[in-house]
Amino acid sequence: MSTPPKTVLQASEAEAEAIREAVRTADPATLGPGRAVAELKHVAGLVELLSDEAVSGPIYDLPKPITPDSVTRWVTERQAERLAGEGLLMVTLDAQGKVSGYSHIAVWPERASAELAGAIRADLQNQGQGGVGMARSFDWIFETLGVRLMCLTAALDNVRAHKGIDAAGFRRLGEREVTRPDGTTRASVYWEMTKDEWVRRHRL
Repeated sequence: MSTPPKTVLQASEAEAEAIREAVRTADPATLGPGRAVAELKHVAGLVELLSDEAVSGPIYDLPKPITPDSVTRWVTERQAERLAGEGLLMVTLDAQGKVSGYSHIAVWPERASAELAGAIRADLQNQGQGGVGMARSFDWIFETLGVRLMCLTAALDNVRAHKGIDAAGFRRLGEREVTRPDGTTRASVYWEMTKDEWVRRHRL
């Protein structure tokens, strides 16, 4: 499970339910070409993607080890999460229809907050598109899902992610311990940004 933000917002019942419904009905295609809600038919592609330690290693909330069974459970759990309005697992498909990336948005409707995690295939990394893609994703989450706060974490040695998150204007708030699915913990760098801060920085 993802770890909720340090900052605690209080959403009204109406706001929380609106966020849940937005999560249930969000269309990933509006985020960009090749985006789709993850389904069981994507399991084989996700296994291939996540079996590369360069892709999955830095991400704390993925199942380990990566196997067809563990990824099937993970996708099934994320489907239930979406039905509850508390999360959205998306895949990105390349021109050949292969899974080239994924994004998981954990949502806490009662706190109007979300966390984004994800990765792209190793051969597509370091091509100068990461910052643009991250910014588009942040904007989409704030606008489409209606949350008012986003948090992000990255492994202490994931310098590439640090640079991208800092460049997007997220505020570093020290470190935090995050819990992996197997119950072990990992120290991570931690960031937050409110929707108002995002709008002031990127749209005014």
